[in-house]
Amino acid sequence: MFSLNPQSSVPLVTQIVKGFRQMVDAGEFRAGAKLPSIRQFAHSHEVSVYTVVDAYDRLVALGYFQSQANSGFFVRARAVASSTSNGVTSQCSFDSMWYLRRIFENRSLRSKPGCGWLPGEWLFTDGVRRGLRQLATTELDFGGYGEPKGYLGLRHLVRDVLASREILVSPDQVLLTQGASQAMDLAARRLVQAGDSVLVDEPGYANLLFSLRFLGAKLVGAPRTPTGYDLDVLEARIIEHRPKVFFTQPRLQSPTGSSASLSHLHRIVQLAEKYDFMVVENDIYADLDPESRPSLATLDQLKRVIHIGSFSKTISPNIRVGYVAAAPDLLEDLARLKMLSGLTSSELTERLAYGALIDGRWRKHLKTLKERLAKGQQHLSHLLLGLGFELFNESKAGMFLWVRHPSISNSTELAYRAADQDILLGPGHLFSVDLEPSPWLRFNVAWGHDVVLLHFLSSFKAP
Repeated sequence: MFSLNPQSSVPLVTQIVKGFRQMVDAGEFRAGAKLPSIRQFAHSHEVSVYTVVDAYDRLVALGYFQSQANSGFFVRARAVASSTSNGVTSQCSFDSMWYLRRIFENRSLRSKPGCGWLPGEWLFTDGVRRGLRQLATTELDFGGYGEPKGYLGLRHLVRDVLASREILVSPDQVLLTQGASQAMDLAARRLVQAGDSVLVDEPGYANLLFSLRFLGAKLVGAPRTPTGYDLDVLEARIIEHRPKVFFTQPRLQSPTGSSASLSHLHRIVQLAEKYDFMVVENDIYADLDPESRPSLATLDQLKRVIHIGSFSKTISPNIRVGYVAAAPDLLEDLARLKMLSGLTSSELTERLAYGALIDGRWRKHLKTLKERLAKGQQHLSHLLLGLGFELFNESKAGMFLWVRHPSISNSTELAYRAADQDILLGPGHLFSVDLEPSPWLRFNVAWGHDVVLLHFLSSFKAP
């Protein structure tokens, strides 16, 4: 095994990548050979685990390594470079996301301003407990499966919620899913084949981007602006790439926190009609929005739009209840895919969601949650601006702030340093179409009062 020189001007990550490449090229590791685990290598060479994660990711992207879930890293039989849709070699990969979930996005970390969930005390836990007590006295069929499309009572309630947003559907046009993630996965598997061009928000929802890459889609970025989209660039890319579908999150978007204006929503619907593509609208933050505003589905009425929602951000992420609404024929296809991949979803958790939504304290909970997020936005924005950070937009609602600092060129390096101090940050490359290093960071305002975070960020205060 090669040695590392901490005193060298060459970064340790580069040294590790170079060392393994030389050994593989020289035949010192045969194809299929198992490599030292990340923690083993970090311990034996006295380097940070996160340095080794970065190096192994780059070796995967370069075609030297491959990872196998629950088994580790192995030498690839063929060293084929992994590239992005524009031909630029990526420094991260699907494997990096897997390891970030296992190692980096660790819920045991003390401070979690980069995460995508709310603190437990912000959620409707009392409503869930009341629902559990009520269900305990109800006769449930524990010997069977739930309805293929999900619990009918909740589908009726979702229909009513959508009607209040001027989206007119029948309960048969609503499919309950295991969270919004399953809904997006079903839509992707129904609409996308390997090699298809797919429009996505740039920056966009990290889990979706990795899922689409896994399906072999060619990702085409639709640049976000504080008021929606760069429409000129978007149309030019549509003309060039002729995408089959556009996955987008118009409202309180992750990671930017921005919401698209009504004029931008109208234009998206017009472009979908003009250039013949579908739109998958991820509207999981609708209940966190203090403003009553239309969605793409409101304007389109599900002709070209598939509409996705979730209760994870307001009731509890653990109950894993989301939904998708679509045109009748398309909804039936999605229901069949759901059955093929996982049979039915859990009627127990769907009844819990139903009980929470009809709870007399539900509306008060939503009001309180929106107010807490608004205060969190104000507090963290003021703090970050005082430390020299720049905001992508001045959102006053929702969970996220998208920020950068003039002295930081690669937020991943900052995120690794933060993790060493028990802090989880959201580095920008995870939300990028091309996975290239980014100066941007996603902050969750619900975690913005932590003293450890404030102390860590204070080191970047402008002189």
